[in-house]
Amino acid sequence: MAQPPTLHERSLSGDRFLLWLAQGFGIGRIPFAPGTWGSLLGVPLTALLLGTGSVWAALALWLFSCALSVYACGRAEIVLKQTDPGSVVLDEIVAIPLCFALWLGVEFGRLGHLPGPTWLFQPNHWLGVMAIFALFRLFDIWKPWPVKQSQHLPGGWGVTTDDLLAALYVNGVTFFFVA
Repeated sequence: MAQPPTLHERSLSGDRFLLWLAQGFGIGRIPFAPGTWGSLLGVPLTALLLGTGSVWAALALWLFSCALSVYACGRAEIVLKQTDPGSVVLDEIVAIPLCFALWLGVEFGRLGHLPGPTWLFQPNHWLGVMAIFALFRLFDIWKPWPVKQSQHLPGGWGVTTDDLLAALYVNGVTFFFVA
């Protein structure tokens, strides 16, 4: 009869799962531009949040994903024995929906409800989606104040917060085009 896993074995298994999650389901292991690949996964996450049809449900799920990012990215730092490892991209994934907040807020005001998940993929939105994506990558790489400084927060807080702040910069630029 097989023995149940020990506490140490269960802990290692949980850490492997959290690492896989923090690495964007493995996409962060792509050897070139892992942050860009991770950011791409943020677009379907945004569509998934829009698919809830509810501002409150979308906000709750997004806040949960941010909390999960803080935890998983912090555990990944411990497992990999590195600060903000390049392969960890869950922080980029969860920041992308915030990049669209202002534009979606304007659409919500215009429509009276959240647009559906296909809204992001409509032909007349592609240029805006690509611009927001590019702006996020720019601010995530450039790290203007206080983005860079936020990386000094402990554990997963520093990993996730810098991307959320970069997303706020994106909204600052977006304001001039959609407001």
